[in-house]
Amino acid sequence: MEKQPVINAYHHDMPLMIGYFIFSIILNSFGNALTVSLNLGSALWTAAAVNIAHATLIPLSIVLILEGIFAIIVNLVLVGKISPRRVAGYLIFMFSFAYLVGLLSREFVLLGIGNLPLTIRVVLDCVGIICIATAISIYQRVNLILHPCDDMMQIIRFKFFRGNPVVAQLASFFIPIAAIIITVISNKQIFAVNVGTVFSLLFQGYFVGVADRRVLPSLKHRKLDI
Repeated sequence: MEKQPVINAYHHDMPLMIGYFIFSIILNSFGNALTVSLNLGSALWTAAAVNIAHATLIPLSIVLILEGIFAIIVNLVLVGKISPRRVAGYLIFMFSFAYLVGLLSREFVLLGIGNLPLTIRVVLDCVGIICIATAISIYQRVNLILHPCDDMMQIIRFKFFRGNPVVAQLASFFIPIAAIIITVISNKQIFAVNVGTVFSLLFQGYFVGVADRRVLPSLKHRKLDI
């Protein structure tokens, strides 16, 4: 069982925190777009969104936003209160994230990344998942604003599992797994689920924990409101 990170009590330099946040949201969007364009398996929430998009013919960016709204409702139930600031942060993050993923995934497709040799694509897909986990670790610790799906993992992590990122990530994946199963049964096709999805399911929480310790190690979880 991983110990809960120590919460910083001192005031962080806000421009630095904003810089960390901008870097992390770009890194997360890059990782998600990379996995989507390779079609060898995306992170679970993104894979669920891709399958819903194919099943409903709704654009991926819109599905990502609707998925986030659902996660917002779940989070408010988990924390037991309505926080306008938290919800506003969710919405800002969601729209920025959805736009960047849609933009970058189209660019990767145009670059012909799907035509690379299979071994290279598998490696790149796993790199994409690691980028996602690293980004989640950074912006969870900065904790300015979060994507609601990642805040769900953080709420579960510190409220129910004593800071263990591996167990918390697996628990938060129950919803997208259920969504994938339902859409596959309905559509009789599956998308964005492959080697990378299994890698995400098994190791994304682990790499979040590794990044907590190894990437910007002086940055600790701050201002947790669970």
